[in-house]
Amino acid sequence: MSTLSAPMPEARRGHLAMLLFSALVAGSFSLGGQVANEIAPTALNAVRFALSAAVVGAVIGLRGGWTATAAALAAPWRYGILGGFFALYFVTMFEGLKTAPPVSAAAVFTLTPVMSGVFGYVLLRQMMGARIWLALGLGAAGALWVIFRADLTALMAFEIGRGEAIFFWGCMAHAAYTPMVRVLNRGEPILSFTFWTLTATALIIGVLGWRDIAATDWGTLRPLVWVTLAYTGVAASSMTVFLVQFASMRLPSSKVMAYTYLTPSWVLMWELALGQPVPPLLVLAGVGLTIAALALLLKD
Repeated sequence: MSTLSAPMPEARRGHLAMLLFSALVAGSFSLGGQVANEIAPTALNAVRFALSAAVVGAVIGLRGGWTATAAALAAPWRYGILGGFFALYFVTMFEGLKTAPPVSAAAVFTLTPVMSGVFGYVLLRQMMGARIWLALGLGAAGALWVIFRADLTALMAFEIGRGEAIFFWGCMAHAAYTPMVRVLNRGEPILSFTFWTLTATALIIGVLGWRDIAATDWGTLRPLVWVTLAYTGVAASSMTVFLVQFASMRLPSSKVMAYTYLTPSWVLMWELALGQPVPPLLVLAGVGLTIAALALLLKD
């Protein structure tokens, strides 16, 4: 069993990073669900990751960090592995959203913490105690309660559709990505590591989806598609990749991915911001369970 505890200030920074991560990811579900049928997933994600790499590269240039970034390219196969995991996750996400509603996709996404805990044990021998399992259970229950809006009939009738099944494999890749960051990082600065991961992801998706990219009539896309590209490229890619890698170096994999339980709650907040009706108080009880789960995870 490896020693995973970090100094409390560093651990808190990791938790705050994942809190922001969960809010940003929720936006990609809401926006992605509205444009998933208007552009091929590979075309959208190739552009978004190219944009993401450019944004992070610009930040590195402003900070004068290209020397360290060039040195971080040692053993580039590492970024190919991480980029492959990310490519699978994001392409299957948008492919799944063609048929799966955002809240249903968010339900599948809540499976990642448990899978991440399994990968964390296999790859890093990270152990989860009874308190962590209790927190994961509370978080899962709260997330499902929110997703199905406190409707037990809807919960019991839930059936995995084609979109949810496709996205499940992407979520498994996302769960494996978290511990692999710690396995493959050799002390490189997080920004440099993030830049090469994003670049590798863009190259992989671009090579595999070049036909979809060439076939897309970019000039006729409606403004919402471009808004989604900008949001997912900057907020839901550049920032979230950095946040996950930042947190993964400070927290165990199960704790990092536990913040996915907040995503359905954030999705509801996005819906409210878009003018959707306020959920009933019974639904908000699920939010309370996810907060209780996070309180257990924050406890040292």
